[in-house]
Amino acid sequence: MADRLNGYRILILETREEAQFSRLLAEQGADVLQCPMFAIHDAPDPAPIEAWIAGCIDKPFDDLVLMTGEGLRRLRKVATRIALEADFIAALGKARKFARGPKPGRALREIGLEPQVTTEKPTSEGVAEMLARLDLKGRRVGLQLYPDKDHGALIGAITAQGAKVDPVTPYVYDAQAADANILTAIEEMANGRVDAIALTNLGQIRRLIEVARAKGSEARLREGLAKTPIASVGPSVSDELTSHGLRTDIFPANDAYFMKPLISAMATALGKNPPRTAARV
Repeated sequence: MADRLNGYRILILETREEAQFSRLLAEQGADVLQCPMFAIHDAPDPAPIEAWIAGCIDKPFDDLVLMTGEGLRRLRKVATRIALEADFIAALGKARKFARGPKPGRALREIGLEPQVTTEKPTSEGVAEMLARLDLKGRRVGLQLYPDKDHGALIGAITAQGAKVDPVTPYVYDAQAADANILTAIEEMANGRVDAIALTNLGQIRRLIEVARAKGSEARLREGLAKTPIASVGPSVSDELTSHGLRTDIFPANDAYFMKPLISAMATALGKNPPRTAARV
């Protein structure tokens, strides 16, 4: 195929499910430069997670809102450890299930379940807008959250509809462990050794800028981004780029805001010029 990524060096900022993204890029021939942005660990205190699972089994939720695929997998891991996996999956099957974008949906399918509704906008605001169209009065809503974000507005929006919200955050981030990876990625871009950076969630942009500022490398980051094509998976990522004075160079066609369409868009855009690696040989 003329639009394969053979020889192109693509920087990806690894977060929750970037291993799949890396595999898909490698299948298209790309040289993938992986930059882990943080380590993910189970919540340090397992007691609240175990209690949430037990409560779900004892009295299944009317509705379940999954914010991340990683969150469901971590919950399942705890349920397995305490010998409640089958009961937990059965209880989840009784709830009406909502997914914040495609990733929680994939995690549900791994256990034989399907989301009833997937948000059009994979953001907390998108979840709130989706739920606002429903009658939640008197319903019990299980809400799986993720760390490093204030979810008060989302919880408040659901509670304001008359629902009882039972939140759980089953994992934590260890960001400092990955600072050196981010600084290395910045230098690779600034030195012209990256053909494109591919962004799949807005947290990646925030983390890049946060670390660059903390380490006195923001100017170097902006220098690197100025010479590196920036590929965005969708509008929320592009909006975040704009808010920091950055641009989007590559964007999926036909409102298909997923990894494969993003890869196709990168192959088409980058194929107009030879890989930078080839120019250095």
